Amino acid sequence: MSKSALRRPSVKGSSSPLAKPASDGAPKLAPPAFRPVQLAKLVDTVPPGDRWIHEMKYDGYRILVSLGGGEARAYTRSGLDWSDRFPSILSEARRLNVRSALIDGEAVVIDTEGRSNFQALQNALKAAPVSIDFYAFDLLQLDGEDLTRLPLLERKGKLETILPAKSPILRYSDHIQGRGEELLNRFCGAGLEGVVSKLADSDYVGARDGSWLKIKCIKRQEFVLVGWTPSDKDRAFRSLILGVHDGGKLRYAGKVGTGFDAAKMARLMKSMAPLEQKAATVEAPRAEVRGAHWLRPRLVAEIAFTEMTNEGTLRHPSYLGLREDKKPEAVVLETEHCTATLPPPATTTTTTTTTTTTTIAISNRGRVIYPESNITKGQLADHYTEVAGIMLPWAGSRPISLVRCPQGRAKKCFFQKHDAGSFGEKVHQVGITEKDGHEEPYLYVDDAEGLVTCVQMGTIEFHGWGARIEDVEKADRLVFDLDPDEGLDFEAVRAAAFQFRDILRSLGLTTFPMLTGGKGVHVIAPLTPRAEWPEVKAFASGLAQAVAQSDPAHFTAVLSKAKRKGRIFVDYLRNQRGATAIMPYSARSRPGAPVAAPVTWAEMKTIDAPSHFHVGDAPELKKRAASKALAGWGRADQFLPDL
Repeated sequence: MSKSALRRPSVKGSSSPLAKPASDGAPKLAPPAFRPVQLAKLVDTVPPGDRWIHEMKYDGYRILVSLGGGEARAYTRSGLDWSDRFPSILSEARRLNVRSALIDGEAVVIDTEGRSNFQALQNALKAAPVSIDFYAFDLLQLDGEDLTRLPLLERKGKLETILPAKSPILRYSDHIQGRGEELLNRFCGAGLEGVVSKLADSDYVGARDGSWLKIKCIKRQEFVLVGWTPSDKDRAFRSLILGVHDGGKLRYAGKVGTGFDAAKMARLMKSMAPLEQKAATVEAPRAEVRGAHWLRPRLVAEIAFTEMTNEGTLRHPSYLGLREDKKPEAVVLETEHCTATLPPPATTTTTTTTTTTTTIAISNRGRVIYPESNITKGQLADHYTEVAGIMLPWAGSRPISLVRCPQGRAKKCFFQKHDAGSFGEKVHQVGITEKDGHEEPYLYVDDAEGLVTCVQMGTIEFHGWGARIEDVEKADRLVFDLDPDEGLDFEAVRAAAFQFRDILRSLGLTTFPMLTGGKGVHVIAPLTPRAEWPEVKAFASGLAQAVAQSDPAHFTAVLSKAKRKGRIFVDYLRNQRGATAIMPYSARSRPGAPVAAPVTWAEMKTIDAPSHFHVGDAPELKKRAASKALAGWGRADQFLPDL
């Protein structure tokens, strides 16, 4: 395939030359903040039918380009600000004729054969950033308007009109509708990476919800570098030792000894030297790792391979490069799903919110979980199936703790955050280093089948960390849990929530309230994941204590129940590493089957109780989330202010 075949074709009746936005007197708009990106599920075959569109799978870095008010930024898929690495892309983006935009795409380098080349991209980032192209395939915001609830084809249509027809850097990622298998065969024959298939009418939820699929020509994924073996020849090392998180633990995945030249080896040795340690990081056959130099698991490498053996090691692996945009904790074994068993999400007739079905069998559907309201296990599973599309952007790809009540909410319930292997492949594990240095497998889900599998195992509640698995050390939200003393009514909680909204607004933070389904309200401020836990905890603690000191008659920041008499406890302790909070749209193990639900500040003025929504209200919750008035609530991410 020629290089020109990858370039954007001219669009009939559409011209948008690069030009600075005209001064029309409208107020300037700041660049939109980072938001979680839509993720694709790996499958084995291309889905059939015209409901799917198919695009090229690029071999580069996933980037969100944000621009507005003459500024432009570039964020990685985990929210790292890499603006300094893509100056030519951002320079070109600043010239687009828009007031603001948030564009999803891939930064790539196209070689002379017309292929995106990951190694060439890494070289360009070190030496010649001007040679990097940006292929745009989605538009999340435009001129201050949130577009994520629009159908994909409508978003792509708007994207195409704002991109220049002949830019040497900014390119539109074209697609075909239907005929995906034909496109995959064509791409594989040309030595390209594969195809990404997307539901044409899907919205953008920022999670792995099954509406985007990826099909690869060759197998490749990220692995953690856990060591290296010395060479008996004149080279820096013989091979790299690889690990991958499988079942929540880092295990041996084989070695890679090809794909290096002298320069790559020198760079790798420089990166690995500070990470050397005496202890082995994984258990491996002694003969295969004789004389190994072991590393702390901090580096991630992209590896191509033909297949994985029955022993779990790679056959014919080849090194492609380091992945600085991925965290070792998020490197898990990626397995192909059978397309035939993936029920494609269908859209409702009243909204564009995705409704997902699952293949998970629920045993004892008629078992009563909530005795006072006669709600069954089957009804609870149906709730999570229905709300998956609006819940996963919050709860997906995030370490979670489960409240499991196998015999119903009135019987014994317990928290679970680690997996002993009982959940199966639909519920995933990510290894996270504990304070004492050892690693534990934490649970996470990234699709509806994972949610429903947890229900099958007796789960009622989902509580999540304040960070995603891509970088568990950086918070992506602040949570202030306003917990009233037993004698206080909801009116006191309502007033406290508005007081916190105003305080946080004065500090530059946009917030939204969430009804917890319990006694209180959470005031939540989404964050661009930049600040680490000590800073976030110090900020939350300082603010809670300042509020308690300034208004001791109504607030306390002390955990002791004796200190809460007639006051609201400002629980800031959820803003620390490992702490969890109830996830939006999670049911609660309380009488009446209440559901935690975000609301607008306007609704907060008249809402009757923190248990306003219940299991059975999923259609209303989905309709609210898809409405134009609510489409952007809680998604206006902000930076942690400098204090």
